[in-house]
Parts: sequence; C-alpha cells; structure tokens
Amino acid sequence: MRILALAAFLLATSAMAKPAVLTNGLIVDGSGEAPYAGWLAMDGDRITGIGKGAAPASVTGGASVTDVKGQAISPGFVNMLSWATESLLIDGRAQSDIRQGVTLEIMGEGTSMGPLNPEMKRLGALRQDDIKYPISWTTLGEYLATLEKKGIAPNVASFVGHTTVRVHEVGESDVDPTPEQLARMQGLVRAAMNEGALGLGTSMIYAPAAYAETPELVALAKASAACGGMYISHMRSEGDRIEAAVDELIAIARESGGPAEIWHMKMSGRKNWGKFDTILGKIEAARASGIRITANMYNYTAGATGLDAAMPLWVQSGGLERWIERLKDPALRARVKAEMMDENADWENLAKRAGNPENVLLLGFKNPALKPLTGKTLGEVSRMRGTSPEDTAIDLVIEDGSRVGTAYFLMDEANVKRQTALPWMSFGSDAGAPSAEGVFLLSQDHPRAYGNVARLLGKYVREEKTTTLQDAVRRLSQLPVTNMGIKERGLLKPGYFADVVVFDPATITDHATFAKPAQYATGVSSVFVNGVQVLKNGEPTGAAAGRFVKGPGAGRCPA
Repeated sequence: MRILALAAFLLATSAMAKPAVLTNGLIVDGSGEAPYAGWLAMDGDRITGIGKGAAPASVTGGASVTDVKGQAISPGFVNMLSWATESLLIDGRAQSDIRQGVTLEIMGEGTSMGPLNPEMKRLGALRQDDIKYPISWTTLGEYLATLEKKGIAPNVASFVGHTTVRVHEVGESDVDPTPEQLARMQGLVRAAMNEGALGLGTSMIYAPAAYAETPELVALAKASAACGGMYISHMRSEGDRIEAAVDELIAIARESGGPAEIWHMKMSGRKNWGKFDTILGKIEAARASGIRITANMYNYTAGATGLDAAMPLWVQSGGLERWIERLKDPALRARVKAEMMDENADWENLAKRAGNPENVLLLGFKNPALKPLTGKTLGEVSRMRGTSPEDTAIDLVIEDGSRVGTAYFLMDEANVKRQTALPWMSFGSDAGAPSAEGVFLLSQDHPRAYGNVARLLGKYVREEKTTTLQDAVRRLSQLPVTNMGIKERGLLKPGYFADVVVFDPATITDHATFAKPAQYATGVSSVFVNGVQVLKNGEPTGAAAGRFVKGPGAGRCPA
C-alpha cells in the first residue's frame, strides 16, 4: 500500500510539471455570468489563462491539449457537507464524489476528527464499524494533514465540531460546562482555527450536543468568529420547532459577529411542509438586516442518520454504552417506548416525522448477524419479528451495539425543488465518498453519496429547470468558498488554483437509488485537482492531488 501511495504521488508530481489546455469547451466560470465558448490553460497547480473561442497557439505550444467540444468547463465543485472522514482513510480516490466533479470535501457537522483526548481515542477505536483504522492523530489539523500525506484525490477542509470540543472537556453526559471548562473549550476552538478549521460546526438534535444551551454556543461561535470563522449548524429542529431553531441560529450569528449557515436545510414531516415561506421569510429578513445567513441542502426527500434520532435525548446521556445499558432496563425501556410513541414529545423524533415505519429504511449494521436486514424498512423487520416498531428499534440498537444507520423519508419534493433555486443555497451530500466495491458494500448508502451533484445538474437544472446552469455552478463553487473565507478557489480565473471539472450538461445523470445506491453518476469526463488530473475519460487516474485547504484563521488566530 505504501508503494502504491508513493506511485500516486509521483504521478501527481509528474502531472503538475506539464502545462495543460482545455479547448473548445463551454466556459461556466463560477461567477454566475452567462457561459461562453472558450478555452482554459493550467500550469503547475494554477490556472494560467482563459479566453473565448479556440485556444491560441501562444497558449497551446508545449502544452497537453484536450479538445472538450460539447462539454462544459467549470470550477471544481464543493461538497458542503461531507462525511468522507473515514472513507478517505481507506480509499483516497473518493470515487462517488470525484466522478461527480467534487474537488473539495467540507467536514465537521457537529463532530470532527479532532481535537481528541485519550478517552476519545479509546472510544473512537471501540465504536468503529465496517471501516477500521488506527487513530494516529490528536488535533483536527493533524488529521487533515494525515489525509494529505496519505494521498487523496480531493481537497479537504473541516469545521471544528462543537460536540467534539464539548466531549473533550465535559464528556458525553447532560451537564453544563463550568466557566473553566467553557474557557478551555474556547481555547480548543481557537487552536483548531489556528490550524486551519473553517469555523464551528454543530449538530443540535443529537446527544450530547443537544444538552448545550444557547450561551455556550454563542461563546464558542465568538471564538470562531474572532478568527474569521463561520457558525454552521444542524439546527435543534428541522420540523416541529424549526421556527425557534432558525431564530437561535440567527441570534448566534448576530451575537458572535460572524456568518452562519444552516446545514442541509429542510422542513421535516408532512405537518411542517407548509412552513417553507415562514422559514424563508426569517432568513431573508436577517439577510436584509446585514446578518450573513446562508444554507446548503441535499437533493432528496429522505435524510439519513441513525436510530438515535428516534429515541429521547435523556436515555443517550453518557454515550453509546450508557444508552444501551439503559435500554436493557425494563422500566427505562418502557419509558423510552412511551416517549417514542408520543406525537408531541419535546425532542426531534424523526421516526414520528417520517409518518410510519415503512418510511424508515435500515442502512447499516455493525453486527454481521444483522446485516441481512440491510435495505429493509423498520416496518418490515417489525413484522418479521412480531414486535412493535418501537420495540424493534430498541432491540436493534441493543443487538447491534451501534446507533444503526437509518434513512428517514421526511421531505416534500415541491420544497426540495424550491430550495434548489435559492440564490444563497449551496449543496452537500451529508455522506461519505465511497467506492462501489469492497468494504463499502457491507452496508448500504443513501443514494446522495453517489448522486447529489449529478442530480442537481441533471434533474433540477436540465429537466426541471429550477435554476440555470451558470447559477447552479456558482452555488457549487464560488458561493461556498466565499462564504467560508477560502481564497483563490471557486472560480475559473488566472492565478486561482486549478480545481477544474469537464462535464456534459446534456448527459450528466445520477443513477443511485435507495434500492441500489452504489451506482456512480455519469457525464463527468475529467477532473483536475490543483492542476493534476484525477479523473480522465470518466475513470480515476490514481493521482493523489488533494490538499488540506485551510480557513481564514490559519496561522493568525490568537491563543
């Protein structure tokens, strides 16, 4: 493996030494301006020229020239919510994303791969499922540098996770940090920002993040904002209490002084589908007042998480092992079951918002004995076992020793379509970057892992015409990097890093389904990362061109 990794780096170095020109393409430069017929030149890791018409001889001389007639040339796409944290450790090709033109993976939804203390490392190793890896790093920056050194196709960047810094100081229980602990948490945020984190990421429907009160979040967001960072959040509610959750996010942005973004914006549950205009109005009003609020989304009507999102927060206090221990107690189990059945519970019950157990799809198990249940609904397994959906969910968590990967069908297609047109909406898969082979087939992915970008450009741009090609590309490239303060990426512009995609707007298509998710998208022919071709004729080259992309506080955030 080390020899293969070295060979990949040698290939990357060799490719960087040669100038390359793409000619006779449709330039979609990321600015949102109208496309035009033209050419693009690259040398080393930078774009060196761009122009209309055919590439002149002064540009093509001595360069590797590729005629891309009939195809678009655009900046590399940004996956604004990536869970490639583990998949890249064992397969740096990131095939499901690279084949869609993704050149930058953004991580850190609530949990990040650092900072870690010894107990977090111990539990991190213990709780691994199909993907096994040694935890050789301690800080977030060390993890991202580990990926770059290992050899990966896409660039990587990350927010520092609120959950991670909270667990680092106070553990996984439902407790408030002392002033001293909160000060240390702020120090961890500043340290991560100094290493290159993009800001602070939260995931507020999950334990233990949900135990945090707003002042804690404001204090940490201030530490991030002081270093140029963004506050980005999976809010406390995306359904019954979404109005209050949006208000909290806006308040945190206002009090911290930094920008804020909503991770995978949605209205969950049929009874909440009609709240679209209310939520849109809150965001637009905040933006009009000068508060920098944006959002991202995935282009599907189902989300994916775990069965923890179907159980009350109190039972999960103390972490996975304590949660399972409580579920084995008959009295506590009865209480959990009653709360799972309560339509008006004061926590985010995704199983209830899905409507019925047929809309809860089981995706991933750790226990080999349970893997035959992969791809079945909670309703199917409930009938197979002759137990209620609530009992079945509880039993599965106990038997698997994990949260159990789960998809919930929650959203309205009409709302998804409307969101794809919003000018401040970017896009994130909320998934890993797997290959359709090996260990990745031991569990089932949500199709968004293989099709989120292609679905936008094929279904919504080409077929539904919810937005234009140039605006979709802008919101896949320039918008997210600008929001995050990343410099010299996101546009086709001389001097910018050469993250470049060549794709066919007429044919780009997602093929992944919930029944058969491990199907690559088609329509992307070439991808360059930092000037190195990582996809050629639709196939990975093996080049390890990806880098750790640092946020605006890197090297200058005060201790």
